[in-house]
Amino acid sequence: MSTAVGRSVGESWRALRIPLLVTGAIVLGVVILMVATTARTSGPFSPDSAEGSGAKALATLLEGHGVQVTGTEDLDDAVGSGADRALLIGPSGNLSSSDWRRIASSGWDHLILVRPDREALEVLAPGIENASSTLPAGSRSPDCDLPAAVRAGTVTVRGTTYTAPPEAETCYGDGVNSTVVRLERDGRTVDVIGTQQTFTNAELAEDGNAALALNLLGTHPELVWYLPQYESSNFDDAGDDGPPLIPPDVRYIAWALAFAVFVVALWRGRRLGPVVPEPLPVVVHAAETTEGRARLYRRSRARDRAAAALRESALGKIYKVHSIPRRAEPTAVVSALAARTGMDPAMLYDILYGGPPVDDAALLSLSDALQVLTQEVARDVHDR
Repeated sequence: MSTAVGRSVGESWRALRIPLLVTGAIVLGVVILMVATTARTSGPFSPDSAEGSGAKALATLLEGHGVQVTGTEDLDDAVGSGADRALLIGPSGNLSSSDWRRIASSGWDHLILVRPDREALEVLAPGIENASSTLPAGSRSPDCDLPAAVRAGTVTVRGTTYTAPPEAETCYGDGVNSTVVRLERDGRTVDVIGTQQTFTNAELAEDGNAALALNLLGTHPELVWYLPQYESSNFDDAGDDGPPLIPPDVRYIAWALAFAVFVVALWRGRRLGPVVPEPLPVVVHAAETTEGRARLYRRSRARDRAAAALRESALGKIYKVHSIPRRAEPTAVVSALAARTGMDPAMLYDILYGGPPVDDAALLSLSDALQVLTQEVARDVHDR
């Protein structure tokens, strides 16, 4: 008889403390990394990027002139209160119409749209349209009365051009379409800029690029530099009246947990080794097993199974003594035994392969007959 023995609390803690500490350290590291990078931006036209396509030089220049620049990739920062502040929206990402409407209703005093798409123009700068043509790179004069452009003078421009309504100021174009457009409407100033390379680290020092950037972006003491990502809240499109039930950051934490579990599984996983034999706690003798099985047969009146077990045991001894194959046909076994013992073949067949006994007396009689037969077979071999 054996007893299952489980781990104590102390043993469980000692076995699990290192995996738990590793998992906790990985999750904590991911959370710290997420918190540390929440307010940072990356990629082209990022105010935190020192690459040639970045705009860290411009952000530093603006801060040197007393403008507080806040880089963000979070839509919530672009839909907050915009009173007495300016918002620059970069050319990256993909926002829905509802997102643009939320930005429009946030009350920004000054919006700077860098290479905006059609939906952004329809919501924030109605009347301005993409001209579907690009301006080749080159130094161009403003050719307009916009003070910011006039003070900057010649600027290196290229890229997307726009058509504008008559009340808009259009600068740096080819005479028909322009790369810089300013529209004053409903007490708000909207600048549409199609030449983002002009303000990057690589080209900011050329011509009057830096002056134009300062004049356009430095109109307010605080500038929110928003770089949209390829995600959107979209909760207004489906008619919902609230944000999604599961915040987007939850899935990052879930991925971090899954990764931590995977690492711990690899670390703690072990290959299956060879089977190790262990002594049983108790020894059960074969006689006890036979007696126990016999009692079960008697209790359930399973005379057929008891007779089959007796015949199988007797045949095993006969096969071994006379070297008879175990797959031999019953008639062949009976013929061989009859020839060697002189017993009646019909009686031998009935003893070895007959039907089940009808009662306990018949079962005892069969048992005696099998014992006599095995003794006769053994004696015959011994006499030879």
